Amino acid sequence: MPTIKKVPSRFPNEICEIEVQRDISKCINCGTCAKLCPFGVHERKTGYNRVSKPLSYLCIGTSCEDKSFYCVNHCPRGALSLGVSSEYRTIGDYRWTRDLIIGTWKQAETGIPLKGQRYEIGDSGGGFDSISFNFQDNEGRGENGNEDLAHTSGAISTEIDLNKREGKKISIKVPFYGGGMSFGSISLSVMLAKAKAARAWGTFTCTGEGGYPEALKEYDDNVITQVATGLFGVMEDTIQRVKIVEFKYAQGAKPGLGGHLLGDKVTVEVARMREAIEGSSLFSPFPFHSVYSVEDHKKHLDWIKELNPDAIVSVKVSTPTDVDMVAVGSYYAGANIIHLDGSYGGTGAAPDIAKKNIAMPIEYAIPKVHEFLKQEGIRDTMTIIASGGIRTAHDALKAIALGADGVVIGTVELVALGCVRCGNCESGRGCPRGIASTDPELSKAIDLEWGAQRLINLYAAWRSEIVEVLKRFGMKSIKELVGRYDCLIENHEITQD
Repeated sequence: MPTIKKVPSRFPNEICEIEVQRDISKCINCGTCAKLCPFGVHERKTGYNRVSKPLSYLCIGTSCEDKSFYCVNHCPRGALSLGVSSEYRTIGDYRWTRDLIIGTWKQAETGIPLKGQRYEIGDSGGGFDSISFNFQDNEGRGENGNEDLAHTSGAISTEIDLNKREGKKISIKVPFYGGGMSFGSISLSVMLAKAKAARAWGTFTCTGEGGYPEALKEYDDNVITQVATGLFGVMEDTIQRVKIVEFKYAQGAKPGLGGHLLGDKVTVEVARMREAIEGSSLFSPFPFHSVYSVEDHKKHLDWIKELNPDAIVSVKVSTPTDVDMVAVGSYYAGANIIHLDGSYGGTGAAPDIAKKNIAMPIEYAIPKVHEFLKQEGIRDTMTIIASGGIRTAHDALKAIALGADGVVIGTVELVALGCVRCGNCESGRGCPRGIASTDPELSKAIDLEWGAQRLINLYAAWRSEIVEVLKRFGMKSIKELVGRYDCLIENHEITQD
């Protein structure tokens, strides 16, 4: 297990839900709160007789109320209480509610999963938000329903196999890996932070379609290189170095449109990597103009296998109504992974007209492909990976219960690094936090070590939550959850707590 370290926000007054209130008429400045709180909310500086004003943005709220360090319960004069911050309502939307955003920040800061339904689902009323777990009466019990689980968290496996076919076996320690976000769409420091976190957790991150920056080379064993329709930055030497190559035929946030990078973000370095001209907008066509049949598709995959016989190949597609046939075609072309990308994902650069009106919702596509591969007798030799709006560990588990082996995450990683979902990702200086930016000065806002540790902490919180859910189902491995529709229940009347 990687080391979890507390990593506060880069901003001294981060937006937060909780306002820690101290009644100065009751407080005797004993310093008990400062001694107890591991997050630095309270501080009593040496040489001062007073406890300083609470740093509310560091507080994780009632998620620690059952812990020995919960300050509210341990204040000898009852001077402490928790209220709602006035800034709380300034962020969020139906899918990424303010609770999901702030909850992700807190998990990235502490590595501790937050309790409560509002940190598990959004408020969209559809998709994964309309699905809950069907725990029934087996909470904390074993397979026979009446025995306590003897195994501990360490004995529950979250490992999944990425290659079930012949060839080199590749597995990851957690059932998720980082999605393709290219150099140009995000800063180099963000790419490196993703790679460093992937290495720490024994999983992968993807380069996206913008090429393979030299600084990523030390992370070769944990990087997926992507070949997209524009062939930007595609080099044979990088294909030969990595363990996984991903063909991006389509993406759920822009099905039928291809990728685009506006000229404002095409800096000198981005242009050099993509073999393009500085300041010129870059567009990836849809589809690959060399692929119009399964036979053409197979030639693509054969090209990769010839360059790197040990590499496994992932095929990323959106979710048209015939996505099950696409998956079978990819299998017979030689793919190891079918990567289904739904429409709920994408950053602020993805056009709403495409996201909201094209392709099938991911929660319908996953079981459709899962069942069709079973009927064809090839499900046990094809890995299904799902993506497109996986915001929480609970979303990931729901996708797996619907039939996926694992998931790819993207936007949640950016939120962990401080994204406020302002929607200005397409502009070079549009991202105020230096995450989705190629501006040299703004990019400096993300320190590599800080960013990597935030992601390491987030992954730890996710794994803890995954293990907890598997415990409640009496399962010893994440693999037992694949295709378990009976573990889910549709619920249109979920209320936030």
